[in-house]
Amino acid sequence: QVQLVQSGGGMVQAGGSLRLSCAASGRTFSSNAMGWFRQAPGKEREFVAAISWSAGNTYYKNSMKGRFTISRDNAKNTVYLQMNSLKPEDTAVYYCASSPTGITTNGHAYDYWGQGTQVTVSS
Repeated sequence: QVQLVQSGGGMVQAGGSLRLSCAASGRTFSSNAMGWFRQAPGKEREFVAAISWSAGNTYYKNSMKGRFTISRDNAKNTVYLQMNSLKPEDTAVYYCASSPTGITTNGHAYDYWGQGTQVTVSS
């Protein structure tokens, strides 16, 4: 079993930066791909980014490319999401999740989820 505990987030002005962290416990963290999703009020959950277990491969939603960076430190059992050039439309609750089947944008393929952290970007 894997437990994911998120930290970071908060409120920032447009153009600012935030870094989210997701600390995992459990033996399988280093062998799982990890992803970040977000859900804005009244909207469906959407994929943000994912990273392979070895950190050799990453994948981003197009609108995040060049602004967001996903990374992981398997020695610390932690995955990060660095968010730069934030926009008001990035406001959402962000979730990290673990995928035993590799990088995927399909949220249903992720078996463990963090508790969520609010990111608010003001204009």
